[in-house]
Amino acid sequence: MTGTPPRWTVLALVCACQFMVILDVSIVNVALPSIQRDLGFTPTGLAWVVNGYLLAFAGFMLPGGRAADLFGHRRMLVAGLALFSAASLAAGLAGTPAVLVTARVAQGLGAAALAPATLAVLGTAFTDPRQRARAFGAWSAAGGVGGMVGAIAGGAITTGLSWEWVYLINVPIGAVLIAVAMASLTAARTGRREALDLTGALTGTAGLTALVWGVMQSAGHGWASGRVAGPVAVGVLLLAAFVVVEARSATHPMVPLRLFGLRGVAAGNGMLLLFGGIAIAMWYFTALFLQDVLGYSALDAGLGQTPAAVTFVVVARVSAGLLPRAGARALVLAGCAFLVAGFGWLARAGAGSGYVTGLLGPMLLVAVGIGLTFPTLMAVATAAVPDGDAGTAGGLASTASQVGGSIGLAVLATAGGYAVVFGLAAGFALAVAAIGLLLPGRAGRPSGGSLAPEQQETLAPEQH
Repeated sequence: MTGTPPRWTVLALVCACQFMVILDVSIVNVALPSIQRDLGFTPTGLAWVVNGYLLAFAGFMLPGGRAADLFGHRRMLVAGLALFSAASLAAGLAGTPAVLVTARVAQGLGAAALAPATLAVLGTAFTDPRQRARAFGAWSAAGGVGGMVGAIAGGAITTGLSWEWVYLINVPIGAVLIAVAMASLTAARTGRREALDLTGALTGTAGLTALVWGVMQSAGHGWASGRVAGPVAVGVLLLAAFVVVEARSATHPMVPLRLFGLRGVAAGNGMLLLFGGIAIAMWYFTALFLQDVLGYSALDAGLGQTPAAVTFVVVARVSAGLLPRAGARALVLAGCAFLVAGFGWLARAGAGSGYVTGLLGPMLLVAVGIGLTFPTLMAVATAAVPDGDAGTAGGLASTASQVGGSIGLAVLATAGGYAVVFGLAAGFALAVAAIGLLLPGRAGRPSGGSLAPEQQETLAPEQH
């Protein structure tokens, strides 16, 4: 994408969209007690304020990504922003639990359209290898800032204003971003006039939703419980049916299986699936450790994580500059080394540990590891993908990360104590490193577009 406004305006736009999507995941948590008190939620019903958003977000990213390819990246980004903003307004004005949960589901649908579109816009707007690597680093950093700000802003907004403003703040932000998107993005499609694969969309979305819903139930029920095993089994069967449907759809599959013939797409999504558990172990379980073991308040726990969040943002930007020169394999392996060291240190923390020596040091190591690996994995998962499939590749990468986080949370939440949680996270990092060894070395430089045209063949087999 060339011309006026410059591509860096486009980058600012997609980073702001990513910031808003991730902000809305974290900012709500602190407001939940006030929401329950004002609207009369039951404890079970209150969980749907979070789960409704996450289920819609995870379940609908695949059709959202394909729709971006078929109907245009700008059209889907603007549609996602409009739905997200309108749902935020409805959530802020909600007077009953049913209205709020419905609005949260609609927010998740908007985010599912928005997140893959931002990756598709990045992939087509930045074609220079070094600039593209920096763009992915900035996009990843924006998500980190959103998570950091959300953890702190949720408490400040709920205390200083009211919980309604946790949602209403998205409305003016969304309006500005829609205006910027209309001015800075072209309305061009990929040139294809394919219909959306409705059978694939139905089986894929229903399968992912059932799978995520099932693993969500594992925290309150055993894995052998029908409430867990039933939905998980249905989800696996539907996803198997989805693969069969896509393999037989020669004309317009929702997810062309040929994409998995690209080494970066296959390896990147596999690593992102595992990486979801690593991110959960870092941000979710360290926050719980600070509160449950060290006795911090929710706001203080958010502040306690801030140095690590800032470290992640800085390292993510630095790693983007290193990616074209060092190559993805080197960054993934280096990042995993930091992750294993940091989680190994965290596994030794206990009630007698001080914040600086027991938590801050290892959290900083883990933050460095996440900053080196996450932008690289997102770049690898969208490497060498044709522009007409950029939205689909973005949807796959976002789905792998989101579903991996849901499964990781379910697995880690049933672990026997924080030492086991952090030990398992170190194991996830080792598994990511094992897959990372399959990536080409520096000569191939497998990043999301950070490959010279003649080098992309190292990740992509010949297509005839």
